[in-house]
Amino acid sequence: METRRTEGVTEVKGQKGGWKRWLKRLLLAMLALCLAGVSFIAWANFAAVHASRGKLYDDVAKIPACKVGLVFGTTDRFQDRENLYFRYRIDAAEKLWRAGKIQVILVSGDNSDKYYNEPVKMKRALIERGIPENRIACDYAGLRTLDSVVRGKEIFGLNEVTFITQRFHNERAIYLAEANGMKVNGFNAQDVATRGGLKTRVREVGARVKMWLDVNVLGTRPRHLGGKETLPE
Repeated sequence: METRRTEGVTEVKGQKGGWKRWLKRLLLAMLALCLAGVSFIAWANFAAVHASRGKLYDDVAKIPACKVGLVFGTTDRFQDRENLYFRYRIDAAEKLWRAGKIQVILVSGDNSDKYYNEPVKMKRALIERGIPENRIACDYAGLRTLDSVVRGKEIFGLNEVTFITQRFHNERAIYLAEANGMKVNGFNAQDVATRGGLKTRVREVGARVKMWLDVNVLGTRPRHLGGKETLPE
């Protein structure tokens, strides 16, 4: 009887030891997955920074001239307050225009709702700054950055263009442009140093992961393409 009890105890101890081993393996596997996920997020974000090296400019005097400047869309107001991202992008486009660095401005943004029209608001703001209406074109289907970039090439025929937006956004846009065989530079609009700006930068981390997946895994295309459109000569 003692022997059987001993054997029984031994068997129970073995079962307990096996459970602990499986738990340890599970925890190690979860840790490995977490590390792989963090590494992938870091790589996707680095890819955007690497793609834009030598192509970003803060000084209007140093950026090469290019016929077309593309302003990425955003609304003029957010939660009943002025949207500084909008104002600073318009400021940057005006600087390039007055310095003779661009001859045509393409404003690309979301017009998915009749009460929400980013391109029209940007065009109106540029006209108020003294830029001739006949030198401004609108892309009404720039629903996201990828759409604006790919449509710029395939719909408006842009192989060379100057992107106009905040630096973090320019980095992602340039990665997308290079993946589509475009030659681009980015002129950095003033960034927004507020709590809202911090939230935008946090969201940008996820946007760059989506950027990498869109290009390298999903082969994502713009939601709308349509026929070719011409820009002012």
